[in-house]
Amino acid sequence: MSSATLTPTHLTAAQIREVCIEAGADDVGFVSIERPEVADQLEDIRTLLPTARTLIAFVVRMNREPIRTPARSLANMEFHETGDVVNEVGRRVVTLLERRGVRAINPPMGFPMEMDRFPGKVWMVSHKPIAVAAGLGHMGIHRMVIHPKFGNFILLGTIVTDLELAAEEEGAAIDFNPCLECKLCVAACPVGAVAADGRFDFSACYTHNYREFMGGFTDWTEQIADSKNAHAYRARVNDSESASMWQSLSFGANYKAAYCMAVCPAGEDVIGPFQRDRKAFVADVVKPLQQKTETVYVLADSDAEKHVAKRFPHKSAKRVGNSLRPSHVRGFLDGMSLVFQPGRAAELDATYHFTFTEDDVTGESEATVVIRDGTISVRRGLHGDADVHVTADAATWIGYLRGERNIIWAVLTRRVKVNGPMALLQAFERCFPR
Repeated sequence: MSSATLTPTHLTAAQIREVCIEAGADDVGFVSIERPEVADQLEDIRTLLPTARTLIAFVVRMNREPIRTPARSLANMEFHETGDVVNEVGRRVVTLLERRGVRAINPPMGFPMEMDRFPGKVWMVSHKPIAVAAGLGHMGIHRMVIHPKFGNFILLGTIVTDLELAAEEEGAAIDFNPCLECKLCVAACPVGAVAADGRFDFSACYTHNYREFMGGFTDWTEQIADSKNAHAYRARVNDSESASMWQSLSFGANYKAAYCMAVCPAGEDVIGPFQRDRKAFVADVVKPLQQKTETVYVLADSDAEKHVAKRFPHKSAKRVGNSLRPSHVRGFLDGMSLVFQPGRAAELDATYHFTFTEDDVTGESEATVVIRDGTISVRRGLHGDADVHVTADAATWIGYLRGERNIIWAVLTRRVKVNGPMALLQAFERCFPR
């Protein structure tokens, strides 16, 4: 059936799917915004389209070999070219739906995003959980959606519509996980962001892989601002790094790794070589990435820095910033789990209470943080007995976290009050390298 035969009065899931496939998508699924899997996105979705009822999730397949090569220019070209296809598919489908009286909007695959909300949630729609809910794949331990057929060599798109589909026309999460638990993503990640036990070090991945994106770009501009002259700048940033940043600014920000995606053998179309000869697959795909001599960007005294020294001594770890610094109390509370360093907290077992005053931005006032067995738990409100209770003026505390206020001055002026051992507060600080 051609898309031209669609009528404005009623569209079925099968008809919409055909429109998406004709537009260039490789697979399509549907999710009602009433589904619990997308409940945490409902507010943003309603902001985009107040009459939203159904989400159309789709995938576009990427070519595998460009992603696998150690020449990251080829990998990045594939990311950007496929990303353009995703955005164009979304736009074409929205155009066709609008012509038939359907309200629809396609948030971008990646960028541009709502940078006035940075460093908070700058994206309006989280494509991954929507794709999983629509039955287009399952999340692997490397935090990539693995499609049953195409593996993780896909990019995702979402279209928000006011269509109302019958419940039986919706997709459902697949009942198996294509992830092979082979741990090749663990072996390939240069910063150890993917752990064998399933834990994920967001800040390690963000600092290195996204070096030339938001936070890395901010860190680079601050290095320029802090340099007295050209000679001082070149001592901080070498010519290759300057050229790479120019390339990202000119042609689209480039990923530094994405090795976890490159080595993943899951998926019906992908798994064959791995099944036939795992040793050869590792030699052909994994080893070249592991053995590549390159600069790996890390936070000072982080788990990632130790990982590079231990697992990849032939790679050069360079200490940088990543601008994951909060601008208000809510950002501090929401961001702790993202920058927490399990390796730095291995010996710590403590409960922290935080009480903030004069937070005019978000109104957050109390929280409980428990660090135990290399894990962190953050809850709003004060719960249980605390080993340390910190009472702080919100602006002063945020300024301290951003490196703009001195904690000793804050304590002496009573803007920050600490009830409990200072050693435990210092141990807390070590869990979050800046």
